[in-house]
Amino acid sequence: MDQRVIIKYQDNIAIVTLNRPDKYNALDMAMFDAITATVAELKQNRSIRAVVLRGEGKGFCAGLDMVSVMKNPLNIHTLLKKPDNVASNLAQDVGYLWRSLPVPVIVVTHGSCFGGGMQIALGADFRYSTPDCRFSIMEAKWGLIPDMSLAVTLRELTRIDIAKELTMTGRVFSAEQALEYGLVTKICDDPLAQALAFCQELTARSPDAVMYAKKLLNDSWVSDDREALYFETRYQKKLLGRWNHLVAASKNFFKSPLKFKDRSKG
Repeated sequence: MDQRVIIKYQDNIAIVTLNRPDKYNALDMAMFDAITATVAELKQNRSIRAVVLRGEGKGFCAGLDMVSVMKNPLNIHTLLKKPDNVASNLAQDVGYLWRSLPVPVIVVTHGSCFGGGMQIALGADFRYSTPDCRFSIMEAKWGLIPDMSLAVTLRELTRIDIAKELTMTGRVFSAEQALEYGLVTKICDDPLAQALAFCQELTARSPDAVMYAKKLLNDSWVSDDREALYFETRYQKKLLGRWNHLVAASKNFFKSPLKFKDRSKG
């Protein structure tokens, strides 16, 4: 079977490619398994500082490969069954698990970003798009609702009326509209190059500070004041006085030869 997801390491950056171009990177069962395995591998690699996620071929991801998945009725049970003591099931993992990575994830979209592909993109920290990319929360076309973690990720990015309209209609919308709705971070002629340049900017910072910044904002974004303030203090205590904090601070006072160590375990 073809390798559904490919990881290429460039310095301290992991470039992850969805690799089913003949099917516009549509999600079959092998793709679900490959994405979750990829996230697990990346999570263990403490040397990486950022992840760029892209799609091979003419589009980022066309969503669920309905024909392939529905050939076996047991596949739906496999996708929706939630193991004990975990937040997400296999269907949700492809979007949700990118949030669990302790490094920034930048998705690069082009061509089409539909359905499950849209939910994968929403699970990233940043979304860079070509001007001609088309987007859709397409599940309404099939008489369904999104079930790949959109209930968590979409609420952080746009107004509830926009979320409802896009989810109820399945309307296809442009990159410019996605930017207006808050669903795209930046529109670029060469989003991959821009994403890699942003990664280089991130690598100049303490990997621990970047990790805890992601954790702080993910954990506190929809929490109450008491929880949000608790997370601030908790994560700051994990940074203060550690090697990477001292290296970052030293760079503000002199041309420091000190170098950051790999990210802490968190």
